[in-house]
Amino acid sequence: MKRLIVNADDLGLTHGVNRAIAECHQHGIVSAATLMATGACFDEAVALAAQMPRLSVGCHVVLVDGEPLLPPNEVRSLLEPGTNRFYHTIGDVLRAVATGRFCAQEIEAEAGAQFTRLLRSGVAVSHFDAHKHAHMFPSILRPLLREASAHGVAAVRNPFEAPGVLRWSDVRADGKLLLRKCETSLLRTALLRGWLREVHSAGFFTTDGCLGVAATGTIDEARLRTMLERMPHGTWELVCHPGYNDSDLAAIRTRLRESREIDMAALLHITTRELSDDYSVELVPFRADSPQPATAGKI
Repeated sequence: MKRLIVNADDLGLTHGVNRAIAECHQHGIVSAATLMATGACFDEAVALAAQMPRLSVGCHVVLVDGEPLLPPNEVRSLLEPGTNRFYHTIGDVLRAVATGRFCAQEIEAEAGAQFTRLLRSGVAVSHFDAHKHAHMFPSILRPLLREASAHGVAAVRNPFEAPGVLRWSDVRADGKLLLRKCETSLLRTALLRGWLREVHSAGFFTTDGCLGVAATGTIDEARLRTMLERMPHGTWELVCHPGYNDSDLAAIRTRLRESREIDMAALLHITTRELSDDYSVELVPFRADSPQPATAGKI
C-alpha cells in the first residue's frame, strides 16, 4: 500500500502563500500544511484553516532564518550574535550547536510559545516539523519532542528523503541539485536510525520519510510525476512550497520565489483520481492515528 501526505510548508508566511495553499487544498491535492506562528500573515492563515476542516494543520517550528516569538533576551542562545534574529542558515545553526551555544531550555521555551500561539488561536495542531528541517538533529529534536508532547502533539515529520526517488542520474547536470542530493543522502545515512529511535521512544507517530526535500525549489510537474512513479510502498510525505511570487514575497527573506508558483502549478495538474489510478497512491492527512509506516519499530 502507498499512502501519501502532501504537506505545504510556510502557511502564514504571506498572503500569496496562504492563498496558494488554500487553492491547492481545494483542488484536492494538499492534505496538510504547517503553519508558522511567527508568520506575518498568521491571523489570515488561522482563518483560512478554520474554513478547511479536512486540512491537517501542523506547527512549522521556526528556529532558523526568522525572528523569535519570545522576547530576544529570553532566547539569546538561539540568536545570531549582535542581532535579534535566529541564525540565517542551517549550517550556522549546526556550528552553534557544535560549540554548545544552543540552550535546550530556550529551544523548549520558544517552541512552546509557537505551539501555544496556534492552540490559543483555535488550531487543532495535528503534527509538527521545523523550518529547514532543523529537527533532524538530535540536540534540537529532543527538546522539540518534549514540548510537542506537553502541548498534546504526537506526530512529527520524518525529514529524511526516500531513497531512489531522486536518482543520481537526475542531478548530474545540475551542480546545486547534485550538492543537495549528496547532503540529504549523507544525512539519511548518518542520522536516520538514531532519529527514529528518539521519535519512537517518545511515543510519536512519523512516516517512512519524505519526497521532495533534495528537490526543493526544482519541483515542476514532470519531476513531481517522476517522484510519484518511484515512490516506495509505505506512508510518505511530499514536502512542497506552493505560493504566489508577489510583492509580499519580495519583502521576505527566502530563496524560494519563482519556484513557489512552479510548485503550485505542478500540484494543480495532478488530481486525487490520478494519484489512485495512475500511481496507486492514497492521499491521507497527517495524524497520529494514521496507519503506522513500514519503519515503525524497525530501528
